[in-house]
Amino acid sequence: MKVIYDRGTDTLSIILRPGNVAASDEVREGLIMDYDKIGQLISIELLDASEQVNRPHAVEFSMAGTEEKAGQS
Repeated sequence: MKVIYDRGTDTLSIILRPGNVAASDEVREGLIMDYDKIGQLISIELLDASEQVNRPHAVEFSMAGTEEKAGQS
């Protein structure tokens, strides 16, 4: 999984798996789900991310059931 924040476009993208986007669905304004040709979700895009997410340029990762942080940037 990869998380990308583009300050220029103020877009936060979460890439779940490699693949080519065959279809997209805007589930609500500014929230786009991208699917591959067999219908698997491959990425999530959030437009105007800085208006919807605190500190979109920072990522904290943790695993359920643990207290310690696995990574932060």
